[in-house]
Amino acid sequence: MQKVEVVPRSLEDLAGQLTPEQAERLRTAAARARQVLAGRVVWSVSSTATGGGVAEMLHAMLGYVAGAGVQTGWLVLAADQDFFRITKRLHNAIHGIPDGAWTAFQHEYYERVLRRNVPELLRHVGPDDIVLLHDPQPAGLVGPLRDAGVLVVWRSHIGRDVPNEASAAGWEFLRPYLEPADGFVFSRRQYAPPWVPADRLWVIPPSIDPLSAKNRPLSADERLSILLGAGLLAGGRPVGSARVQGAPPPPPDLPLVVQVSRWDRLKDMAGVMLGFAQLPASVRDAHLMLAGPAVEEVSDDPEGAAVLAECLHTWRGLPAGVRERVHLASLPMHDPQLNAIMVNALQRHAAVVVQKSLVEGFGLTVAEAMWKARPVVASAVGGIQDQIVDGRDGLLVPDPYDLPEFAAAVARELGDPVLARRLGHAAHVRVRDHFLGDRHLGQYAELFETLLNRRSSRPAG
Repeated sequence: MQKVEVVPRSLEDLAGQLTPEQAERLRTAAARARQVLAGRVVWSVSSTATGGGVAEMLHAMLGYVAGAGVQTGWLVLAADQDFFRITKRLHNAIHGIPDGAWTAFQHEYYERVLRRNVPELLRHVGPDDIVLLHDPQPAGLVGPLRDAGVLVVWRSHIGRDVPNEASAAGWEFLRPYLEPADGFVFSRRQYAPPWVPADRLWVIPPSIDPLSAKNRPLSADERLSILLGAGLLAGGRPVGSARVQGAPPPPPDLPLVVQVSRWDRLKDMAGVMLGFAQLPASVRDAHLMLAGPAVEEVSDDPEGAAVLAECLHTWRGLPAGVRERVHLASLPMHDPQLNAIMVNALQRHAAVVVQKSLVEGFGLTVAEAMWKARPVVASAVGGIQDQIVDGRDGLLVPDPYDLPEFAAAVARELGDPVLARRLGHAAHVRVRDHFLGDRHLGQYAELFETLLNRRSSRPAG
């Protein structure tokens, strides 16, 4: 188990991005948290410190927790690829993707890897501390932590709006490990399985950090310099930091449609390409870029390389006139700041940002694009529905498999600059009001105070 450095971040810097009322609520919540959590450490345990939305969010949120004067720590599991293959199956199952029955061996292997992490975990965590376990990977640590007298909350960043047989089986795999938890946090109430007690269930959507490298303001010249230097646009002298497959990098002066996500079948990047191929002639000067992580640099997602290969296969089957306008970019992960600044520049350069997920836990890339005042087209699934009000903050496609409707929504934003500007402005305001760290931090402070009060009111013995 590895301890990750938490770098404190200034709450006043965050407050500067908020309305005066929001800023005051943030200061009040921070003062209350310092009082309630004095003498305790709030620990997060996750599968990795890089390579995904959870890790990225933890870097920001834990930094602000530390900046608020609350002691916080972050631990990452020691695990191997066989363990991550099992937990990737769990991830897919909870999203409703069937992949066969669960075996006793998989349970035993899952437990064995987590047992090996327990001694190091308890070396860091004290009985007065609070531990927040993120997603299926560390779920099996609930029992050992509870046995040690530690208050434990399990935080799920994934889920499915309408359960099916596969998702029910995934939850049944996790249920015996999770049931003893003091609290459960989901991004949407619909995601919670029916066996989660109502009095232990909290709904806390995630948030973005407006001051991170991925979201901070960039001038037009900065954006262009970053994208040319990374080799993501044609005409520069790239240093080779990104790898573009499919068509060569697009020219900087033509409209670019962008989707940023992991190479994951649930993100439906192949479907984005097929939908893009149906754009009407009036907007066929546009290019499409699918941007994901360099697959060899993501330790906890063993399917990434296969999905990227599938996307390249789909690209080869596109009509020639479309194929020459579609680009697949693998962004480096060895330097998180470099990766983040590339994503920032890509989203800000985009004429339209899309997120055509088939299912989605929340979809932080949507909030990131909205914060940048970009017009967004996204599937009306999962937490995306909580971010975008269709026609006001972006355009939603009710059925993610409906390629003509997806193409029509993209064409509408590409062909109507007034609409695009209106949607982008409303999107920025929506994220400021609902999906920044002030709301997120305040909800966690309330959660921890409630759980500590419950513990203190229990009869002794």
